[in-house]
Amino acid sequence: MRRGPIPGGSGAVHPLRTYGDPVLHTPSRPVAAEDRGRLPRLVEDLYATMYAAHGVGLAACQIGVPLRVFVFDCPDDEDRRHRGYVVNPRMVRMDGVTVRGPEGCLSLPGLEAPTRRADVAVVEGEDAAGAPVRIEGTGYFARCLQHEYDHLEGSVYTDRLTGWTRRRTLRKAGGRIR
Repeated sequence: MRRGPIPGGSGAVHPLRTYGDPVLHTPSRPVAAEDRGRLPRLVEDLYATMYAAHGVGLAACQIGVPLRVFVFDCPDDEDRRHRGYVVNPRMVRMDGVTVRGPEGCLSLPGLEAPTRRADVAVVEGEDAAGAPVRIEGTGYFARCLQHEYDHLEGSVYTDRLTGWTRRRTLRKAGGRIR
């Protein structure tokens, strides 16, 4: 049995920013010393918003906060849950087989497209207090880590699409995607 507070249990649900909002297309800035005091509340709000939207990951920019922070509660391909957050993440490894799989985004509701991602991803960063964190993911969880990291770089998954897949997704979006 899990003990302690439920992540997001004391957080506020924020409106999600949708594709086209400049905050989603601009790299987020690193969390600085003066930002540390607001991190516990931000992480709780991110969890609350992610759970309310039925997501598996959420970057701070998706609620309009341009800081390098994301949360996740995501299964891997063996259905083991991975829950946590990372501050100032760096993608230190992406390898393994490149897998093309379905991908969607809370900031692009109702859309999904096959997107290529590495089957292994390793992110290093910090927790809210500044202690080092290392997160390793495979399969679906690796996809989640790469997806959220891309958000912090100012990119959404549709930026990775090409050719017919991109054109079809743009058509389904009805002009919502440039």
